[in-house]
Amino acid sequence: MKVQEKWLRAFEATFRKCKVQPGEVVRILAETESRAINVELAELALARIAAIPVKIIVPSLPSDTPVPVRSTGASHVVQHMPPVLRALSGPGLVVDLTVEGLLHAPELPQILESGARVIMVSNEHPEILDRLTTDLDLTAKVKNGVRMLAKAKTMTVTSAAGTRLEIALAGARVGGVWGGADRPGLVQHWPGGLCLAFPKADSVNGTLVLDTGDVNLTFKRYLENPVTLHIENDYVTRIEGKSLDAELMRSYMEAWQDRNAYAVSHVGWGMNPQARWDALQMFDKTETNGTELRAFAGNFLYSTGANDMAGRHTLGHFDLPLRHCTVQLDGTTIVDNGKLCEVFE
Repeated sequence: MKVQEKWLRAFEATFRKCKVQPGEVVRILAETESRAINVELAELALARIAAIPVKIIVPSLPSDTPVPVRSTGASHVVQHMPPVLRALSGPGLVVDLTVEGLLHAPELPQILESGARVIMVSNEHPEILDRLTTDLDLTAKVKNGVRMLAKAKTMTVTSAAGTRLEIALAGARVGGVWGGADRPGLVQHWPGGLCLAFPKADSVNGTLVLDTGDVNLTFKRYLENPVTLHIENDYVTRIEGKSLDAELMRSYMEAWQDRNAYAVSHVGWGMNPQARWDALQMFDKTETNGTELRAFAGNFLYSTGANDMAGRHTLGHFDLPLRHCTVQLDGTTIVDNGKLCEVFE
C-alpha cells in the first residue's frame, strides 16, 4: 500500500487532537506484525507537525492459545521488558500501533502513571480511520455520558428481541473514548465515541438476546439467527440457539477451558453518529478491527473476558454490539430502541 495524502491528513488531525507540539518526542510502539502502512503514516504525520517520532518495534509473539485471538485490546508483546517499559514511560505521547492494543495490557497502568498519554490507533485499514476523522467533536457528549455512568447505581437493558439485563454499577470503573489523548495519564483509541463501565464482581444478571444483524466482532460476523445468552452473577451459564452462530460461540468459549472467558468484561454504548453498523460488510476480515462497530451511535456493547475490577484475567474475549436496545441509568433512558437520547447535550 502506498501513502495517500488524505490518510496523512487524518493521522495529523488525530495527533493534533492529542495536543502534540513541535519538538515533542513521540514514541511509536509497534510490533513486527503491525499494519506497516499505519506505522509509516504515523511517523510521517508526526514529522509534519515538527514532532520527533521515535519507533519502538518489538517482536510479535508466537501463538500459544487454543484458538485464534482477535480484538482483545490486551497486547502482551511488551512482556514487562525493562528497556521497553523505560522507553514508553515518562511525559509525552505514546502512539500504540500494536495489533491487539494496550487498552487491557498489564503494563498500561505503569505507563500511564509515569505521566505518559496513549493514543491507540486501532488496527484498521487507513480508509476506515480517514472516513471517521472529521471535525465532529465528541468530547463533551462522551464526558457527559461518563459522568452519568459514574453517578448511576443501576443500568437496565431491554429489547423487543428479549434482552432483559440488570447491571449493578456501584464501584464500577467507568470511562469514555472521544479519540484524543490530550492529557497525562489518559488512554484513548481512534476511532472514538464510546462510554464504558467495568462492573465489580457479581453485578450482571439476566438474558442477552443477540438478534439478526447484531455483531460478533471476535468473528467479524453479523449474526444471521438469534442467540440467547443466559447470565448469572456475571457468567454466561447457557448459550441458547440451534444456529451456526450459537454453535460457533459455544465452541470458541469452550476451547479456552477457562471459566473467566464466560464472564462480563465491560458494558456500554456507542456515541459516534458517523460510525456505521453495516461498515463491516465492506472490508475483508484482515482489513478491519471492528472499532467502528463498537462506537456506532446507539449500540449497546456487551463484552466478555478480562475485567480488572472483578479480578478476572483471560484472553477469551467477545465484543458484541447490539442494535435496537433500550438502555436506562437509574430509570433515565439514554438509548431508546437503538437511538441516542438528548440527555448528553
